[in-house]
Amino acid sequence: MAKVVAVCISEKKGERKHPVDEIRVNAAEGVVGDAHGEDPVRQISLLADESVDKLRDRMPQLAPGDFAENILIEGLIPYELPVGTKLQVGETELEMTQIGKECHFGCEIRQLTGDCVMPREGVFARVIVPGAIRAGDEVRVVA
Repeated sequence: MAKVVAVCISEKKGERKHPVDEIRVNAAEGVVGDAHGEDPVRQISLLADESVDKLRDRMPQLAPGDFAENILIEGLIPYELPVGTKLQVGETELEMTQIGKECHFGCEIRQLTGDCVMPREGVFARVIVPGAIRAGDEVRVVA
């Protein structure tokens, strides 16, 4: 079973995301209280813990939110799914809108390790069904 490892927000742009107990998502804001949800194509960011594992040998202290992901999951590799895939995450439904993104040159992870997985393996989504998402929630592909 795929599940949510952590949910993260940053209240201001330029700040590192940090884990919280739950996030609430809706179609107007993406993640309520997060500074990055106004783009309708990139309302929410997801990353697989398996992607983070690729850099843990060089940075064992990597924590949820360090790649600016809102939702860290395990047991499902979202970048292997096509854009348009719908995911049930807890009580919500999200639609994948983009795989990867251009990384800015000031990326702390890239500076420390020489690599960053978010530009290749991070996924963005928009909210279809609003609600709450918490660590431990199930993640599944909607048929």
